[in-house]
Formats: sequence, structure tokens, C-alpha cells
Amino acid sequence: MIPFPSPASGGGSGWGCDKMRSLSLLVLALLAACAPTYPRDVAFTDLPGWAADRHAEALPALRVSCTAIAALPPDRELGGAEATRANADALRPACAELATLPPGDDAARAFLERRFRPVALGQGILTGYFEPELRGSATRTDRFATPLHARPPELVEADLGTFVPDLRGRRVAGQVRDGRLHPFADRAAITAGALAGRGLELVWVDDPADAFFLHIQGSGRVTLTEGGVLRLGYGGWNGHPYFAVGRVLVEDGILPREQVSMQAIRAWMDTAGPEAAAALMARNPSYIFFRRLDLPPEAGPIGTQGAPLTPMRSIAVDRTLVPLGLPVWVSGRDPLTDQPLRRLTIAQDTGGAIRGPARADLFTGWGPEAAARAGRLRDPAALFLLMPR
Repeated sequence: MIPFPSPASGGGSGWGCDKMRSLSLLVLALLAACAPTYPRDVAFTDLPGWAADRHAEALPALRVSCTAIAALPPDRELGGAEATRANADALRPACAELATLPPGDDAARAFLERRFRPVALGQGILTGYFEPELRGSATRTDRFATPLHARPPELVEADLGTFVPDLRGRRVAGQVRDGRLHPFADRAAITAGALAGRGLELVWVDDPADAFFLHIQGSGRVTLTEGGVLRLGYGGWNGHPYFAVGRVLVEDGILPREQVSMQAIRAWMDTAGPEAAAALMARNPSYIFFRRLDLPPEAGPIGTQGAPLTPMRSIAVDRTLVPLGLPVWVSGRDPLTDQPLRRLTIAQDTGGAIRGPARADLFTGWGPEAAARAGRLRDPAALFLLMPR
């Protein structure tokens, strides 16, 4: 660090404010000049742990993305900013070769290095999400009293990029009244019964906190008392911004920032009681609607790209900066093992809290281990996008 001389007091010939300001601007300019710019092209050897991954394990996820892309017009944009933008046609040569690729990690790594070029997106944050497993009933009872709703027919969503190119990928949702789009009911209003009596309840679950965290994850499995498992996927959004309720517990001095996790928030809710938990959940006005999915038990939920997600190989990204369907190398830390988490992933999903080029949400799967990893995963990570050559 460069030390600054202290301003002289009295009438001596010390450093004045103008000189201090000039020096500060000079130092900031020097630091900016030394800092790397993103995105920037790099070599595969610059990707931490690249040679050690089992690359073939990520190719099934890439294949399902290729299937989704094959149904698109050639000029359909997959997302990205100016330096990272790609359309469906750009990925088709790689998808064609992938269909005939022999098995094995060596062939997979050679294919990736031949068909793609790595672009550093910078240092960011890697979080995790999973597919929760809940208990529910097709009918309301004293035990099963919390509804999961289908999308109301009057809810309207739009991609603002359709109207303003600079807002590509940004969404708005609401309800049209008198020819104008108005905000839809928020979480507190819906929880208080704003949608009651309309037959929108897909299922009733036994725990409001489970329903709340299902909204955050966006998809889940509900084991029904009547028998069978109901698979639910994202069906819509009420248009209100997502608010991380853990911030409230930090600001109120209840949890240290470094200890905030899904598990810690849930433990506080259980201890604080139903009323305090309901008040905390109401601080997040965003509310998710669901739809039934016809999926086999071994398949992951459906991501934004329309492809089933693969545990530990699918990520959610900011599609305004990272195109859906492209491979992304992630270099972070596994919170369960405290070992490096370095692996090839595929950008197949999006999320309301995922903003920025070096920001990703790793799909960890389903079950207790997936929940534990997702709930604790919030670590610095470096991201590298693999652009089609």
C-alpha cells in the first residue's frame, strides 16, 4: 500500500487538499491500469484444475442443451453481452461433433479444447441450489394448510429486451388493468389470502418454511399422503424483487454475516416460532408460482433453457451476460469437504438473485447431501466461459 503524507496543520508548507486529491486520483488510475479487464481471452492452461476434471461427466448436460438449441431458429440469441454474445447457430458445429464423440475423458477434453475458447469472466460468487423434498396432500387439512399455487391467468410477464435491446434478459411481471401494467400482489398479500378460493392450489404442504425455501429453489418434489410424488417446476413470478431474508438477521445482530446459510435461517425460524418466521418470510415480496412436471425420478428439474438439470454440472447464470447452453469452467470451494471445487458446468438456468458476469448458482441435486451443500455454498469463485470457436 502506498502511504499518504498527512496534511500539514497551521501555515506551514504541507500537503493541501488539492494535492492530496491529485495523488489519490493518480493512485486509483495506476491501480485501474494494473487490474485485469473482463471478459478477456485466456488459455486452457490458465483454468485452475482444468486437466484434472472428468470432462466426460459434463457432456450429457451439454447434449441436452444441444437438443434444446436444435429446436431454435439459427439466429436466436442465447444471451450474453457484446463480448460474450452467441446465437443458436454458433453452437451447432460443436453439437454435431458431440453426437459422434467417442467416450472417455481424453476425447472429451480434446473436443472442448478444439471447439471452444476460454474467456475469463472474473472473480465472483458461487452459490448453490437444490431440489427440495416436501410432504404434501392433494386436499387441505389441519396439518397440510400451506398452498403451492399455479400461475394465475391474469399474470403477465415480459422480457424488456423485446422493447429495449439494452434491457435484454430483464423481465417485468404484473397485472393489466385499464390498459396499464400494475404490480401484482406481493408475498404478504398472497399469504394472507389474495388468491384464496380460485382453485389455484396445486398441493398443500405441511410447513410454511419448506414452502418458502421451495420458492427460492424454484422446483421440488412433494411426497403425497395419497401416494406418489408430485414434481413441480417454475411456472411464473409475481414481479416483485427478490430480497434475501438473511440480511435482516445480520442487520439485527442475530447472525454473523459469515454464518448465514439456509440451515442457519431455518434453525432461527424454528426457534423464533411461527409468527416471527412468518414476519421474516414476508420481508421477501417475491413469490413463485409452479406447474406440474411429468418427469422420471432420476431426472433433474427443468431449467430456463428447457433442459433437465444435471447435479453438480448445471448452473444458473445471468443470461444478459452469459449465454444459455454454453460450458462454463468454475473454480471455487466445496463447503462440505473444504476442498477445491473445480469442474466443467453448463449454463442452463437463471435466477432472480443471479446478477453479474462472474456470478453462478450451482445445481447440487436432491436429497440431504445436496441440501447441505447448497445451503452452505456461498464462496468466492473464478468463472471462465467457453465460447464457440
